[in-house]
Amino acid sequence: MRFEGKVALVTGASRGIGKETAIKLANEGADVAVHYVQSAGKAEEVCEKIHALGRRCITVAAEVTDREAVNAMAAKVIDELGRIDLLVNNAGIVGTQGFDELTPEHWDRIIAVNLTGSFNVIWAVKDHMIERKFGRIVNVASIAALAVRPHQMAYGASKAGVISLTKSCCEPLAEHNIRINCVAPGATKTDMLGELSTEMLEHMRTTTPLGRVGEPEEIADIIAFLLSEESSFMTGSTVIASGGRILFP
Repeated sequence: MRFEGKVALVTGASRGIGKETAIKLANEGADVAVHYVQSAGKAEEVCEKIHALGRRCITVAAEVTDREAVNAMAAKVIDELGRIDLLVNNAGIVGTQGFDELTPEHWDRIIAVNLTGSFNVIWAVKDHMIERKFGRIVNVASIAALAVRPHQMAYGASKAGVISLTKSCCEPLAEHNIRINCVAPGATKTDMLGELSTEMLEHMRTTTPLGRVGEPEEIADIIAFLLSEESSFMTGSTVIASGGRILFP
């Protein structure tokens, strides 16, 4: 198994891509810390599935915008599971505000969760990984970062920042045997899609060459690859998984 003996922290792991990633890592040998913000019951359900696979699992709650809470979360994982080898920065929110609808409050919240939240979690674990001379990090961005999305101005900017953060961390972490990569999914069947209009969802489907949205398990497969030694010569990279939709506006 690719992750035998490893400990993973997956943020936003009570549902969607985070949930499927946590279960996949456990299925391949990892002990997992399942992070959530509000969905304690769903996080416990994920943990039960991981325990059924014979792996250790704990749930950890923290608002990723709260630096002290994030630091305490990382400390709890290290204390209860022994270390953090693998980090998946998946927690995030979507925004569908265009130029005329976007308020400073929308902007601040989306940037705080998606970009500053990713920074906070990386900074909470990096010294631990540096000390141990091992770490594998995957940040979850979006194809909204790579093309103009008129109705996702703040969301696209936040995810572009996640990609830039990934690139910027690549060199200083590499000398400590820490690799950091990014995945940029297209439309994927998660709760976030429920926040979009029927018209927008149909537009996404019809402008995707594969003719469908992605499944969370498909993105989890890519995340697992980037965390594994199968991607041992990759760091600072962003893998696009969009069914071909990034080719179109």
